[in-house]
Amino acid sequence: MKTLCQFFSIVIGLVCAVFMIFGIIPLLGWTLWATLAGCVLGIIFGVFPERKIGLIINIAVAIVAVVRLLLGGGVV
Repeated sequence: MKTLCQFFSIVIGLVCAVFMIFGIIPLLGWTLWATLAGCVLGIIFGVFPERKIGLIINIAVAIVAVVRLLLGGGVV
């Protein structure tokens, strides 16, 4: 079960990272909101396993997405 949670967390983190790359492009910042929602789900899955690589990936992606939203005015 823990291995499955780790796998889901890593996959969700990598998919969110791809969406985040699209969100960095101007006028596509709305994708960062979907990225943040996915990262929250990935963080939930990443808390349970002993190895925290999925948790780290999701937190890093979420931090970059939030910073980009703050710079672009998407979070007021």
